[in-house]
Amino acid sequence: MDLSGWLQLALFCGLVWALTKPVGLYLVRVLEPDGRTWLDRPLRPVERLVYRILRTGPGQEQDWKQYARSLLLFSLIGLLFTYAVLRLQHLLPLNPQHLGPVRPDLAFNTAASFATNTNWQNYAGETTLSYFSQMVGLVFQNFVSAAAGIAAAAALVRGIARHSTRTVGNFWVDLVRVNLYLLIPLSLVFSVFLASQGVVQNFKPYGSALTVENGASQTIAQGPAASQAAIKMLGTNGGGFFNANAAHPYENPAPLSNFLQMLAIFLVPSGLTYYLGRKVKNARHGWAVWSAMAILFLAAALVCWRAESAGNPRLRAEGVSQSAGNMEGKEVRFGAPASSLFATVTTAASCGAVNSMHDSFTPLGGLVPLFNIQLGEVVFGGVGSGLYGMLLFVVLAVFLTGLMVGRTPEYLGKKIEAYDVKVSVLALLVTVFGILGFSAWSSVAGWGLAARGNAGPHGLSEILYAFSSGAGNNGSAFAGLNASSPIFNVVLAVVMLCGRFLVIVPVLALAGSLARKKLLPPSEAAFPATGPTFVAILIGTILIVGALTFLPALALGPVVEHLLMTGSGILY
Repeated sequence: MDLSGWLQLALFCGLVWALTKPVGLYLVRVLEPDGRTWLDRPLRPVERLVYRILRTGPGQEQDWKQYARSLLLFSLIGLLFTYAVLRLQHLLPLNPQHLGPVRPDLAFNTAASFATNTNWQNYAGETTLSYFSQMVGLVFQNFVSAAAGIAAAAALVRGIARHSTRTVGNFWVDLVRVNLYLLIPLSLVFSVFLASQGVVQNFKPYGSALTVENGASQTIAQGPAASQAAIKMLGTNGGGFFNANAAHPYENPAPLSNFLQMLAIFLVPSGLTYYLGRKVKNARHGWAVWSAMAILFLAAALVCWRAESAGNPRLRAEGVSQSAGNMEGKEVRFGAPASSLFATVTTAASCGAVNSMHDSFTPLGGLVPLFNIQLGEVVFGGVGSGLYGMLLFVVLAVFLTGLMVGRTPEYLGKKIEAYDVKVSVLALLVTVFGILGFSAWSSVAGWGLAARGNAGPHGLSEILYAFSSGAGNNGSAFAGLNASSPIFNVVLAVVMLCGRFLVIVPVLALAGSLARKKLLPPSEAAFPATGPTFVAILIGTILIVGALTFLPALALGPVVEHLLMTGSGILY
C-alpha cells in the first residue's frame, strides 16, 4: 500500500466530493420540466418535437401506476428492439467482418442484460457483434436504461418532497430530459477525451499484424469503442466493446483514462444525493446519505486494496515475488492499487466494467466486490438505482429506530406506515431471492455444476457472483464460470429482469404512497434524518441486513477459500 496508491485514493474521493454539489444542482434543473439549462437554445426545439411525437408533455403528470406502466412498456419495447437487432445483424449495415446472427438464447440474454442496465456479457464483442449491433442495439440501451433508472429515482424523491398529491412526475418527460440534457452531452465530451487518450473510434474492418515472437498473423480488432466506453461509465452500464472490457488497451489505454473512467462511474450517482437534499429542502439530509455511502465505499476500497497488496502467501512460499501484490489477472499499467480501486468502484455502483479479472483476486479481495453487489449496490450505486436502493434502507432504518424508541416512525415530516415498510422490504427481498435462490439451484443442478471453472469454495463463489451480478444488475463476473450455455443464458436473463423491474415497481409504489401523505409539523417523535447518529444507524442497518442475509453463503465461499490459502484452519 504505497504512497502513490494513497494519493490516488485521496484525489478520487476529493473529486467525487467536489463534483457532488455542481452535478446535483444541474440535476435539479434537468429533472424539473421547466428547468433552465445552458443547452436550452439548441435542444428545446428537439424536446418539444419528441413530446409531440409521444403525445405527452410536462403538463401531463402521472400517478405511480401510470409511471410504472410507462417505464415497463418502454423497457419491453427496447428489449424486443435489441433482440431483433442481434438476431438480424447479418442483414444490417456496418458489419465489415460479416458476422452472423446471434443465437436466440444469447440474443435474449444480451437484450435482457442491456435493457436492465446490467450489461452482463456472455460473448466476446469483437467476435460476436457487428458495429451496428454495438452502436444501435447496445449503446441505445445504455442511454435509455440509465435514464429510466434516474427517472425512477426522481419519482421517489418527488414522492418524498411532495405531499397530499397523487402524481410523481411524467416518465416520458424524465426520459427525454435526462437523455437530451445530461447523458448525451456528457457522453459526447467524454468520448472525445477518451479518443484523445488513444481509445479507438472508427468503422474500419479489423486489421492484422505479424507477431514479434514468431511472425504469426494476429487480428487487430477495432471499431467505435470510445462512444460506447463513455456511456458505459457515465450510465453505470459497464458493457465493453471488447471482451477484455476496460483492461483492453483500445478501451482504457492509460492511467489517466482509467482514473477518469472511475470518476465517471460515480459522477451522477453522487450528484443525485445532493439532488435529494435540494428537493426535500434539507441539504444536510442529502449529505448524510452521501456520507453513509462514502464511509462504506472507503472501507470496501481499503479492504480490497489491502488484500491484493498482501498477495498470495502460497506463491511467496514457493519463491514467487509478491512485492507488487497479487498481479494475476491485472494489467501492469494499472497495478494492484488502481485495479482494486476500480473493482470497488464498479461494484459499489452497478456498473460492471472491469479493468482486471475478479476471478483472479485473492479470496478477501474478491469478497469485497461480491459483497458490494449483495448490499444492493447502494454505495453510490447505479445512476438512479443507487439512490432509490439507499432510500429503501433509509425507510427501513427509520422504521427500526421508531420500534426501538416506541414511537411512530417519521421521515422528513411523513409517517412511515405498514404499507411503506412492506413495499420497501419486498423490493429488498427480490434481490435476495434472485441471488440466494438461484445460486442454490445452480449449485446442485447439473447445468450449474458443469459451468464451474473450479471446484470447491471458489466454484461456489463463481456461481454466487454470477447470480449476485445478475440480480443486482451489475454485469461483472468471476470469469472462471462458463455461463454461456442456453439454460444459463435464459435463467440469468430472468434473474436480471426480476432484479430490475420487480424492484422498480415497489419503489414507485413507495413514491406514490409518500406523495399522498400529509406533511406533519415537526415533533419530538421525529427522528432527525441528519447527523452522525443517522449516518451510523443507516450504515448499521445496511450491514446488518447484508450480513444476516449473505454471510452464511460467503462463509462457504470466499471465507473458506481465504482460510485454505493462509492455512488458518484445518479445512484441507
